[in-house]
Amino acid sequence: MAMSLAVSLGEGFGQGAGQPTVQADLVLVNGRIWTVNPKQAEVSALAVWRERILAVGSDEQIRALAGPRTRIVDLEGRRVLPGFYDSHIHLLGAGQHLSQVNLKDAADEAEFGRRLQEFDRKLPRDRWLLGGNWDHDRTFGGKLPTAQIVDKYVPDRPVFLRRYDGHMALVNSKVLQMAGITAQTRDPAGGEIFRLPDGRPSGILRDNAMDLVTGVGLIPPPSEEEILEAVTAALREAARVGVTSVQDMDGSDPATRRKLLGVLQQLHRSGRLTLRIDLRWPLGEWKQLADVGIREGFGNDWLRLGGLKGFVDGSLGSSTAKMFEPYLHEPGNTGVFVTPPDRLREWITAADRAGLAVCVHAIGDRANAELLDLFAEASRSNGPRDRRFRIEHAQHFRPQDFRRCAELHVIASVQPFHIIDDGRWAEGRIGKQRCASSYALRSFLDAGVRLAFGSDWPVAPLDPLLGIDAAVNRRTLDGKHPDGWFPEQKISVAEAVEAYTLGSAYAGFQEKDRGSLEPGKLADLVVLSRDILDPSQRDAIAQTRVLLTIVGGQVVHDDRK
Repeated sequence: MAMSLAVSLGEGFGQGAGQPTVQADLVLVNGRIWTVNPKQAEVSALAVWRERILAVGSDEQIRALAGPRTRIVDLEGRRVLPGFYDSHIHLLGAGQHLSQVNLKDAADEAEFGRRLQEFDRKLPRDRWLLGGNWDHDRTFGGKLPTAQIVDKYVPDRPVFLRRYDGHMALVNSKVLQMAGITAQTRDPAGGEIFRLPDGRPSGILRDNAMDLVTGVGLIPPPSEEEILEAVTAALREAARVGVTSVQDMDGSDPATRRKLLGVLQQLHRSGRLTLRIDLRWPLGEWKQLADVGIREGFGNDWLRLGGLKGFVDGSLGSSTAKMFEPYLHEPGNTGVFVTPPDRLREWITAADRAGLAVCVHAIGDRANAELLDLFAEASRSNGPRDRRFRIEHAQHFRPQDFRRCAELHVIASVQPFHIIDDGRWAEGRIGKQRCASSYALRSFLDAGVRLAFGSDWPVAPLDPLLGIDAAVNRRTLDGKHPDGWFPEQKISVAEAVEAYTLGSAYAGFQEKDRGSLEPGKLADLVVLSRDILDPSQRDAIAQTRVLLTIVGGQVVHDDRK
């Protein structure tokens, strides 16, 4: 491919007369194309041939590659960027969420209950009421809701509602009864059954305690048809917001994950896959991939395997992120290890030795520090190679750990929307001093750490423009920090765009194929309604729309008016 492109460019640009041997399938002209390639950062035109970029350059140069059948698009001065690459989503869960009850922005209990009742009336009687994405800081003034609150609105149907970070669930009394969770039930390792003052379960299940419901077969698994519907809905949303590649951290049970992989292959074979997907397997199941010879990067340009995702701890919002010091509002609580460190050490070292790519969720400052230790041990044990260990979220760091992260060549896979969402309440959990080195994008870059941006969808919105705005402006959703929450941690628009394109591609070992607009790379790109790289548009990034999404040279979303 690279040789054929070189020949085409030589014939197209080197000879003044006649048509080039290769005629572009698609030509974009009269644009402001940011390539994320420092050797040729901005051009006005781009040509596509057979799903890849044939050339970038001036309008005159690129028009010379057009033939009678070439589609020519006048960009009318619009800003073009590489297609956004989300390094951390949950594809199936996000697609399901689009058709489930959403409680994230419920203003109070009355609104919370009204939405539950409305959804209850729509569901067939044999279905569980699932979804939720509730936020107790917004809806209940920081107090955790209880099963009794849900019982007031939906008493007869089993209800399982996850907090929006996915690390805590609220169930009603019917589910507690079905699962046999009582005052005598012990907390599982890495989880907690939150209890009322008299010892009875409150209805809140933290981290591994959710397995008392989800891990025992009570909730019916989705059928292949339901998975197809959810994934199809997720693909539409990805195209709408300009996401062309993702790394899917999934989170399904094993049977559902196998169905999901089958559905994705079915979509690919039928030409209906409009999103490039790197599906991550659970770290604890690394042998399933290794034993059949799968290594990092197995697959093709559309569907890949070979990566693993594990957990150290929970989340800050659920007060289960593992910290060195206790939470301010829970003095006896320093969070939980979702996976025991000794087991995590064993899994990371073995999976890395097998040639699989490892990324691990770590949020608390102790979780991140101990994970860096484990990565260092695995690197020493298995010897030098291009392994690209990743920390998913990397939210709360001690100041001394930024440099260590860079020295170990560990990638920080960060979801910047969490900055402006969590910034509403994070200081109430861990105080100002610890927050000063939290969500610290500037500190990562200044230390030489590679950033890969994502969303954590459906925990946060998929739209990368909202993430870029969060990274650049850091204005919390409650409006209390108009100049930015810890503004010294702001980064530039160009840095944020690179993290959402080439940074994520690098984290997935795919920087040779995607992440920037260069000849030979996949023709994945977006056209925006505003030029977000123009300093005068910095305050309007979140109001910017994706007008065109192109994947492999094909338009998968068109919102031009």
